[in-house]
Amino acid sequence: MALYDLFIAPFADFAFMRRALLGAWLLSAAASPLGVFLMLRRMSLTGDAMAHAILPGAALGFMFFGLNLMPMTIGGLIAGLVVAFGAGAVARLTVQREDASLAAFYLISLALGVVLISAKGSSVDLMHVLFGSVLALDGGAMALIGGVSVVTLIVMGLLWRALVAECMDPLFFRSVSRLGGVVHFAFLGLVVLNLVAGFQALGSLMVVGLMMLPAAAGRFWSARVGVITALALGFGLISSVLGLLASYHWALPAGPAIILTAGLIYLISMVIGRRGLLGARPAARHRTA
Repeated sequence: MALYDLFIAPFADFAFMRRALLGAWLLSAAASPLGVFLMLRRMSLTGDAMAHAILPGAALGFMFFGLNLMPMTIGGLIAGLVVAFGAGAVARLTVQREDASLAAFYLISLALGVVLISAKGSSVDLMHVLFGSVLALDGGAMALIGGVSVVTLIVMGLLWRALVAECMDPLFFRSVSRLGGVVHFAFLGLVVLNLVAGFQALGSLMVVGLMMLPAAAGRFWSARVGVITALALGFGLISSVLGLLASYHWALPAGPAIILTAGLIYLISMVIGRRGLLGARPAARHRTA
């Protein structure tokens, strides 16, 4: 098979492939760098929890308006913010730690969302919400993903130093600055926004993969935040291209193909990365552990 047919023709011949690639790239541009800070703040599972938390809001939007982008997006955004701020408030006002309160909130949300969709729709509708439809992105979905990506990059640029400082030493940062709480909740808000924008393309179960896998892969190559962020962005973009090509040539579901490609990059980085299994010296590996 010629290189043109392998890499170029799917995007040159079909508009839906070009829209899918642009949507996945826009999502990668914001979600993958955001995943770096989730990982550095040891909140990797928070993204997964929040991805489940948006489900009941999207389900309510679906119940009243069908598979309509805006009501499902607004519903998912409200549900995600309620869970994020609710879990944070419980952690600050009670003896329960934030990871436990977040787990309780997201499990309730996930169960409620599945019940709502099952009560109103079919298994096909449930699969659409859970796994998305990146090959069927319309103008509204593209505008939403693009807008969220732009807002995320602007806010991350403005809060970059504060985000890095809170990752390195959150207690010290909060002791010298009153912005600790603001930065924390602004960051959670960005996570929710990206998950809501991404679930249209990759579904509520898959979207977090594009957020965390490129970031985790980048950690095997460098210890510097800026380098890890650049690598995560690159890995996200590459995963989008190769995943869509794999989906086209081998008739695979597009969203899972993108996440599997990101997973393959993660496994390769884990083995051959400078800080991976073969690259790390025994002493360095001991310190990392």
